[in-house]
Amino acid sequence: MSSEENAAGVLVGHPVVARLLHAGRRLRQWDAGHRWALDTLVVLVIFQLFGAADLFRPDHPDGPIVLTRLPAGQMFLLQLALIVPLWWRRRAPLAACYAVLVVFVAQWTAGIMLRADVAVLVAIYSLVLHGRLRRLPWVVPGLAVVTTLVVVRLSGVASMWDVLFVIGSFGTAAVALGFAIRLRRAQLAALRERAVQLEIERDQRSRLAAATERARVAREMHDILGHSLSVIITLADGGAYASDAAPERAKEALRLIGDAGRGSLAELRRMLGVLREQADEPTLAPQPGIADLEPLCRRIRAAGPQVEYRSTGAVDDLDLGVQLAAYRIVQEALTNSLKHAGPDTRIRLEVAVDGPRLRITVRDTGPPGGEPPASPAGEGHGVIGMRERAALYGGTVTAGPLPGGGWSVAAELDREDLPA
Repeated sequence: MSSEENAAGVLVGHPVVARLLHAGRRLRQWDAGHRWALDTLVVLVIFQLFGAADLFRPDHPDGPIVLTRLPAGQMFLLQLALIVPLWWRRRAPLAACYAVLVVFVAQWTAGIMLRADVAVLVAIYSLVLHGRLRRLPWVVPGLAVVTTLVVVRLSGVASMWDVLFVIGSFGTAAVALGFAIRLRRAQLAALRERAVQLEIERDQRSRLAAATERARVAREMHDILGHSLSVIITLADGGAYASDAAPERAKEALRLIGDAGRGSLAELRRMLGVLREQADEPTLAPQPGIADLEPLCRRIRAAGPQVEYRSTGAVDDLDLGVQLAAYRIVQEALTNSLKHAGPDTRIRLEVAVDGPRLRITVRDTGPPGGEPPASPAGEGHGVIGMRERAALYGGTVTAGPLPGGGWSVAAELDREDLPA
């Protein structure tokens, strides 16, 4: 950090500066609801500092520049004409500035000089601070007239260059102060706007993250529960049908139902464990992948369908995220086949690595008799979930009926296009 930055930090942290900044903030907050009151206070303070001295102490010391002696009534009217327009210095800064300049020119043309003439500098400062920047050049002709008049009137007591130097110094100080405060306010306003924008963006990111997480959890719940319940319902129906004719088959169905339920419960615990905000997290099992497709097919076979599974290529070397997406897509496709085609269908599953692409194909022969399966109108959540998973890896999913009967799901994933 440079010495200038250190000095600035020390100055800002000084107790006196801190109290002044705090008082300034309090004043701005009060002014926000009492703008007319603050303008009135400014007019009264200027009159008290510069007008009252001429009005109540009319005896001026001798010097090179002698202030004009006027009756109290005339002097009070002139002071009002100079100071009262400052009451509009924030609402109509250009008009207020020209009103003060007109009174000043008339007064100096008559050879009258007052302490209240400081209102000209206040009007210039207010115009620079509150006026529109494109209108600032409009006051230049008025200032030129004022400068010329002052130089002419004071030519007998000071040189032209001295008068121009004094006028230029005071005028530059008023303009510089106005611009400095204006730039500072603009910077603060930009910082406040930026802070508000960042807060809005933060809230939007939070809501988007929450919505994304809800969609992910809903997709996982749908895949886990939808698959397990479909298998359990099919096994339960088969066991109930075989309970009288083949009790051993019914017992086997109950055993398989228990296995499917326990597997689904384990997956739910694993998923919900990730969502818990606890320090003592349990050790979580890995997410399912390509290696778990064979047990998945065995569970589907236990429910009745004939499932033929074949994989080609280095499927075990795939990224774990790609494997999870592939597993969930296959799980949803097999569950749909079991749900809509029934336990007597035949399913063919192929998983192949072809260069940078991972291709998944699931085809079933449909229900017995070739009748189309009953399905709800419109696209279900399962197909939408498969497409969302594939899209995470730059892939696509196509689902539809086969010409000779049955249903087909074809998915392609880019195994090299991993999400950031």
